Amino acid sequence: MKVGVIDYGLGNLRSVAGAVQKLGHEPVVSSDPSALEETDKLILPGVGAFGDGMRNLASLGLIDPLTRLVHERGAPILGICLGAELLARESDEFGRHQGLGWIDAYVTRLEPADPGLRVPHVGWNTVTQTSPSVLFTDIPQDALFYFVHSYKICCDDSSSVLAHCEYGGPVTAVVARGHIFGTQFHPEKSQRVGLDLLRNFLSLS
Repeated sequence: MKVGVIDYGLGNLRSVAGAVQKLGHEPVVSSDPSALEETDKLILPGVGAFGDGMRNLASLGLIDPLTRLVHERGAPILGICLGAELLARESDEFGRHQGLGWIDAYVTRLEPADPGLRVPHVGWNTVTQTSPSVLFTDIPQDALFYFVHSYKICCDDSSSVLAHCEYGGPVTAVVARGHIFGTQFHPEKSQRVGLDLLRNFLSLS
């Protein structure tokens, strides 16, 4: 199976592609819409600022082709970290920015209630599953995943939240809307349990 890893200049591309390859699939790392159209599933990785991510997607002419692939063809997509945040409607990171709007949510700065907790949130944290999902097949409750982020996803509808972690209050860890998924953590950096989650995503029909 070919898996499109979307290259818009802000992703942890090598690690994501390596994880896909380790799971026995062919990663197609590209910013070319025609190449991404030839893939079966899509991954939108990302490290950096929301506004930069949207500007890069726009400048590469990727927004409309990706929207067609996801909404018209029904291609499953997994956003990772910034990639998950970009699925939301908007963000207030360094100003107000419009997102892809594929998940009814907004992105705002992480502000833990405990002043002793530092931002960005970096490191391993337990993820509590709140809704059943194929993503969690064979993944135990409160499994550890690796996070690096300063902003968080706030969903309008709680049914879009599949899991959360605690960091001075609940923080959304996994979102979904139909065949559109996002993880605030980095599964490609989360060892075996992260590979299990990626395997589950890639097994979607």
